[in-house]
Amino acid sequence: MDRLRVEHLEVRYGDLVGIADVTLDVQPGSIVALLGSNGAGKTTTLNAVAGLVRPSGGTIHWREEEIGGEPAYAIVAKGLALSPEGWRLFVTQTVEQNLRLGATVLSDKGKLAGLFDRVYALFPRLAERRKQLAGTLSGGERQMLALGRALMSEPTLLMLDEPSLGLAPAVVDQLYDALYKLHEEGLTLLLAEQSIPLALAIADYAYVLQTGRTVLQGTSEELENNEQVREIYLGIKASVVL
Repeated sequence: MDRLRVEHLEVRYGDLVGIADVTLDVQPGSIVALLGSNGAGKTTTLNAVAGLVRPSGGTIHWREEEIGGEPAYAIVAKGLALSPEGWRLFVTQTVEQNLRLGATVLSDKGKLAGLFDRVYALFPRLAERRKQLAGTLSGGERQMLALGRALMSEPTLLMLDEPSLGLAPAVVDQLYDALYKLHEEGLTLLLAEQSIPLALAIADYAYVLQTGRTVLQGTSEELENNEQVREIYLGIKASVVL
């Protein structure tokens, strides 16, 4: 079963604690949101699952296999892909070259044409700019390209780190429409967002992180009007008693 389970995850950078105790469960076919203010540990959590940072404690299970500490290329090959905050594109290469790099883990290169078609159908703007250098794209186009590059690895679970950050409302609407379409196609999504309304509008279930710990969880409906969520998000309280 394509299920992701993270239990008591801890990441340290020397004496600094990136995350102290994060637990979450992503069921196949679901959309799960990670909520929390800047510095809550959302990015570190996704990076640990994606193999970009090494866990100091806890476990990460994907399809009942422990994957914590495996390198990023091995994680992508197992069907998990990350669209990172800040895009991390190769700005001196074209849109098409960036997308092709996302498919390097594929063993069946015969799928390339179909994957290009899928990305270009989802984001026609990228099709128009396929020969354009990534460094010349707008912020919204770069976010589309980062997401498209992640999709080129044909993931089963797609992780997105702050996809709406810094984008105009019209671009955010277009991006989230694309996420809805991907979910309808059966893709599982794990989404880190600072925008509570955006995240809860699309997610089935959500986890709230504060100072590197999972402090609240529930369905979107349960958390939507929860005053504790707003207090944690706004950083009003130093701690939450469950």
